[in-house]
Amino acid sequence: MKIASIDVGSYSVRLCVASVDGGFEIVHEEGNITALATNLKEENLLKEDRIQETIATVKRFVNKAKDLGAERIKIVGTEALRRARNSEEFLDRLEEATGQRLKVITPEEEGKYAFLSVAYSLKPEGKFCIIDQGGGSTEFVCGSGYQIESLTSFPFGIVNLTEEFIQSDPPKNYELESLKNFLDEHIKTVVQPCQELIGLGGTITTIAAIEYGVYPYSGELVHGKSLSIDRLMFWLETLSSMNETQRVSTFPHIEPKRAGVIIPGLVIFYRSMLLFGKDSIKVSDWGLKEGLLVEELLNGL
Repeated sequence: MKIASIDVGSYSVRLCVASVDGGFEIVHEEGNITALATNLKEENLLKEDRIQETIATVKRFVNKAKDLGAERIKIVGTEALRRARNSEEFLDRLEEATGQRLKVITPEEEGKYAFLSVAYSLKPEGKFCIIDQGGGSTEFVCGSGYQIESLTSFPFGIVNLTEEFIQSDPPKNYELESLKNFLDEHIKTVVQPCQELIGLGGTITTIAAIEYGVYPYSGELVHGKSLSIDRLMFWLETLSSMNETQRVSTFPHIEPKRAGVIIPGLVIFYRSMLLFGKDSIKVSDWGLKEGLLVEELLNGL
């Protein structure tokens, strides 16, 4: 049996199709940056061009999942759709276009699914904490095995942090310092002892791809890789010294639409490692979309 999940995030839309007959095998994965949360803070409204591109992407992913034989498709939305005043309009238009109803999940559900995906795929030993950095929110979830012990969701991600703190290209030192101080105040409230930190999201998987020379991108080759705090700091300093165009021309691993928002993501992971006292972080290519399907498997479908 094949089932599919589509994660409609604040920055990107992602598809996962998996076979769950006697195990869990990913058949197909795909993503597209649609930046749904662009300028959301101004009026708490999703912009029409972002709506259209996101719905078109979801429709294409639904058709792809069906072509691959998916019997069920789970579609969820996160922070942008939790906040926007025109979310219901978006949901109605998406259902009309695709025949599928999207479920807007809570921050707690978002963190749970991300945690499940890491617990199942990487099987960390002892207590571990995941940092699931997205476009509009960032979850810190700690626990052991499949048991969550604490979960905190902050309403900031690479889209709104970039809009609020980074006005220059490349960013100025005082902008980075303001961003760091803002993040430290939040991250220090969730710091706790753990054996391992695990990072999720397009920022850290992109950096892992650069670090390990993975191009074109392959989730299998990135999943489970580790980054030292020294190397993360190196990439933060390197990319902060470049403008968007230089980042893309120098490192083809960086998607053009990601080049302008990657710095806040790097700062989140770097400051988290410092505050948690960890000199390395493991990278997970699996996240929310895989967690939705892992839950089906663990519940016996």
